[in-house]
Amino acid sequence: MSIHFVNAAVIYPDRVEQGFVTVEGHRIKAAGTGLPETGPGDQVYDLRGKYLSPGFVEIHSHGAGGCDFMDGTAEAVITAAKTHLQHGTTTLFPTTLAASREEILNSIDGLRLARRIMTDGPELPGLHMEGPYLNRKQKGAIDEQYIRDPQREEYEEFIFYGQGAISRWTLAPELPGAMEFARCLRDHGIVPSMGHTDVEYGQVLEAYHNGINHVTHLYSAMSGMVRRGGFRYPGLIESAFCIGDLTVEVIADGCHLPVEILEMVYRLKGPDKVALTCDSMRCAGQNVKESVLGSLKNGQRVIIEDDVAKMPDRTAFAGSIATDDRLVRVMYHQARVPLWDCMRMMSLTPASIMGLADQVGSIMPGKTANLISFDEDIRVNGVMVQGSVAFGSFGAGK
Repeated sequence: MSIHFVNAAVIYPDRVEQGFVTVEGHRIKAAGTGLPETGPGDQVYDLRGKYLSPGFVEIHSHGAGGCDFMDGTAEAVITAAKTHLQHGTTTLFPTTLAASREEILNSIDGLRLARRIMTDGPELPGLHMEGPYLNRKQKGAIDEQYIRDPQREEYEEFIFYGQGAISRWTLAPELPGAMEFARCLRDHGIVPSMGHTDVEYGQVLEAYHNGINHVTHLYSAMSGMVRRGGFRYPGLIESAFCIGDLTVEVIADGCHLPVEILEMVYRLKGPDKVALTCDSMRCAGQNVKESVLGSLKNGQRVIIEDDVAKMPDRTAFAGSIATDDRLVRVMYHQARVPLWDCMRMMSLTPASIMGLADQVGSIMPGKTANLISFDEDIRVNGVMVQGSVAFGSFGAGK
């Protein structure tokens, strides 16, 4: 039996085209214009002009729905993951914060158990570890007491304990031992990323040559150009534009970066080098005035106002409260980026960064059938994961 989506505005990486998509089992079987050939027992969904796109691929989120991935339980992981699913995210990399050894190990345990027991949720390929090997000068909202230099014995313990559960790791490349750490990550198939860092161009170039090809939340918690003795020295922000092959992610909630900067990053780097990320905290998908960044046990109190989380003294943002549909809405309606490029930055590009582009991120025969439907306002009405409807309805079926 096949599932057919018809009368859909199908979003491909380079265009939107009216047509159909056919799913068989877990995978996309066909896509094209017109109508598909159907057989007895096939399910047909008439989208009546709504958009059909690959599901969102979120590579940096700390939580949602009242739960943080640092809570360390499978229940917290599942609640946060399913909250994101309702907003179109079909592939999610839960993200940790700099924390104690015990809390990091608990987060690994929570992810592994959640992957075993969760049904009707997004795919969870692995963790994104944000720290603890960061620069205190660029700590942002991260608790300084948990920031430290890379220690081989410790990070090897996390890697071996994870048994493949860690997919990405953000570090500050200027720290002692950081290059050795980056090479270790590459040897274990873990994507290293630079963030919460005070690097200058020469150090960025060294990091790039040691396999650190991605920049965590561009502009947030990182160095910009400095001046010494009259001469200017580029920081990570400028280096991200100077080194063309570096990929970047931007928090496109419309608060962390002005819309004009979001449009500039898209224009200068291109949609194949820019990933959208929500970098959300636990209160994403909720209507609350206060929350906690990090675990309930050791996290920091934050306030919610102006559609963003802030530190209590309002000197800095503490994280996003956005879900991924909001990111696409901001880029499409405010930054005026073509919808297919918005979706590329929210699906295929992050999938490519994480080495998953042959499996997810675009509508192509043979790829996993992770699909979503939404209207012109990017309101998600249907979500399919691995060929099964996991949330909502795709419209009239027969």
